[in-house]
Amino acid sequence: MMRKAGNASMGVRRKVNNLIVHTILAILSFVWIFPVIWVILTSFSDQIGSYVSSFLPKSYTLDNYKKLFTDTTILNFPKMFSNTLIIAVFTCIISTFFVLSVSYVMSRLRFKVRKPLLNVALTLTLFPGFMSMVAVYYILKAVGLAEGDMIRVALIMVYSGGSGLGFYIAKGFFDTIPKALDEAAFLDGANKWQVFTKVTIPLSKPIIVYTILTSFLSPWLDFIFARVICRANADTFTVSIGLWRMLEKEYINSWYTSFAAGAVCISIPIAILFIYMQRYYVEGLTGSVKG
Repeated sequence: MMRKAGNASMGVRRKVNNLIVHTILAILSFVWIFPVIWVILTSFSDQIGSYVSSFLPKSYTLDNYKKLFTDTTILNFPKMFSNTLIIAVFTCIISTFFVLSVSYVMSRLRFKVRKPLLNVALTLTLFPGFMSMVAVYYILKAVGLAEGDMIRVALIMVYSGGSGLGFYIAKGFFDTIPKALDEAAFLDGANKWQVFTKVTIPLSKPIIVYTILTSFLSPWLDFIFARVICRANADTFTVSIGLWRMLEKEYINSWYTSFAAGAVCISIPIAILFIYMQRYYVEGLTGSVKG
């Protein structure tokens, strides 16, 4: 009887703990999702361009989105969107290759300066990247990459150039892959490149997905470097600069709700990329467990 009473009290205590935890998580979820809901509702507000006076719009319209893509006399959002998409795609491809290559080398190969390089890379990652933005700008200016259409090339170089330093997470994943697989492939006559592409990469889908997402998000969301390098060249503005300008005092009264529409639009490519890559992430985890 005492055992049954003890089990019953433990069951009640567990239910109470679960209730408290789920209540806290529900409150935190609401706090997190509330601004997102507000931005989405504001983007459909009938108060075109002006401040909204209530949380729920009196009526809904698509005019904010229409204005965002058709009114290009002051802020050319389609141009900014295409600039950012081009920069983000090329940066994603180059950065992913850099990160995976450096991670594999540091995880699998052994050479004399390996440990010093690991220490230097760890030290450099402790400093924020924007500390070097002035020096980077003057270097780009000296080689003629700070004017005109070359600004896009400059941004791709800036975002991709130091991406290899962020190899520690991918290296940690590669360290978990048994080295016996590499040795078996070498015995079968494979070289290091074949081991990397045909053995390691197929087993590393989760970290590849993570690397692709982070490599895409960095240029897509960055404001500081883009603002410094683009300066006043409106033809090379990215979406982060465009959204920031919509909130400047000379534009905020006429672009406020269009800013909300722009915020929704820039989240769409991120959501599509995440949804598309998520299945590869799950497949990679399943394959690694089976292996």
